[in-house]
Amino acid sequence: MANYNKVLLMGNLTRDPELKRTSSDMAVAQISIAVNRRYKDKTGELKEETTFVDCEAWGKTAETMAKYLSKGKPVFVEGRLKLDQWQDKDGNNRSKLKVVIEKFEFVDSRGGQSSTPSTPSTTETVTAAPPADDDIPF
Repeated sequence: MANYNKVLLMGNLTRDPELKRTSSDMAVAQISIAVNRRYKDKTGELKEETTFVDCEAWGKTAETMAKYLSKGKPVFVEGRLKLDQWQDKDGNNRSKLKVVIEKFEFVDSRGGQSSTPSTPSTTETVTAAPPADDDIPF
């Protein structure tokens, strides 16, 4: 059976990136992106819905995102879906689907690629794989 796990999203950060380090000093950033969808309902009325997507980035990508992005900034991310599963303090099984960012691009406020010289190159790539689950700091 063939498998393919790829996610492409463009939206705005809902909060500043949260940068942490694992015990082996690997950077990991947690971000959340709001993705808006506009459509017309059956009556022709214009509607809008927002989907909030939690994401994580690792290594140099995490450091770059934390340095140059902030709440409200638009960003284009490419990554893969990951399902985290755990038991809460009451013993209930919990799960959460998130996007692991593999690449991203800075986007200007008009919806195109940023060409501002004060930002780094527009595409960053993860250079290291995420550590084992026992090394995640949260």
